[in-house]
Amino acid sequence: MRLAFCLFRYFPFGGLQRDFLRIAQACRERGHQVDVYTMAWEGEVPEGLNLHLLQTTGLTNHGRARAFARKLSERLAVGAYAAVVGFNKLPGLDIYFAADPCFAARAEQRGPLYRLSGRYRTYAALEKAVFDVRARTEILLISEVEKPNFIRHYGTDEARFHFLPPGISRDRMAPPDAEERRKRFRQERNFASDERLLLMVGSGYQTKGLDRSIRALAALPEALRVTTRLLVVGKGKGAPFLRLARQLGVAERVHLYGGRDDVPDFLLGSDLLMQPSYYENTGTAIVEALASGLPVLATANCGYAHYVEDADAGRLVPMPFDQTTMNALLLDLLTSGELPRWRENALDFATRTDLYSLPERAAEIIEAVADRRGA
Repeated sequence: MRLAFCLFRYFPFGGLQRDFLRIAQACRERGHQVDVYTMAWEGEVPEGLNLHLLQTTGLTNHGRARAFARKLSERLAVGAYAAVVGFNKLPGLDIYFAADPCFAARAEQRGPLYRLSGRYRTYAALEKAVFDVRARTEILLISEVEKPNFIRHYGTDEARFHFLPPGISRDRMAPPDAEERRKRFRQERNFASDERLLLMVGSGYQTKGLDRSIRALAALPEALRVTTRLLVVGKGKGAPFLRLARQLGVAERVHLYGGRDDVPDFLLGSDLLMQPSYYENTGTAIVEALASGLPVLATANCGYAHYVEDADAGRLVPMPFDQTTMNALLLDLLTSGELPRWRENALDFATRTDLYSLPERAAEIIEAVADRRGA
């Protein structure tokens, strides 16, 4: 069957983009044709994907999103697709992959004048096109966190929601030579074997709570602080956070690596994943860490935070967030002697829990929806 996959833009190392690509590949492996519609594509185009770049104009992100939705509707009207799958909120979708939070719920936190803005009107209309009680779009959920918000604002039928397991790559699982790779990772970067390495993975430093991690690092007792490093992998604007690190006297302990394709080595080489996000619909790095045997310190508002408790492989910072509480938890994690036990718990959990089949399950649902609507 012919499938249309739609998203605003593609760039390497983005979580949504990674899920998009893996679902597209799963559909391709099932023998389906996949046409991709987007405004921009960074990096190589995988073999077998038919890329259609829709050029748009607009001075703002919401202006370009509105123009893209309009052009996309025109193209889809003559495409004769079995199913249209969206990874951003757009009109005319048969299936929506719900990686983003409920816009209407977040807009409630803004002042009344915000509802008069073009940005609000555009994104509210795009969201309503997907979730309205009269819409026919089926929704693929990767976290239960936002489901109540969508139902509250739009009256969306429960039957339209389909929950997916996480979809991390199996190369995140600790390999037989994990200890050897851990040692090599540290040697290549001149990190001592007894240094404690804290790791953050993900694009968008502000949302991920990099400032919180830097403050927690700076709050450690000096003897511990000088043997602890914070490694950050992912795209983001680093200058404000490096400035904060300098102000707090830990600049030489903070390392920003940008987007990389060797994340498994960082997971194996580190001692603790830090995920103190301000908001996180899922938190893929959390389950990637568990699969690698890496204990986790995360905020409880992350959609995947419950996996840390399920695995008994770390601690959660309760909400509402308090920096002093996080500081104390980090100190306890690094000094309690529990890290080896949590590492074993994480490895055991990852072997008996489905953390991997998101692409395959999504492809099954796409096929079922297409078959039902084509009947």
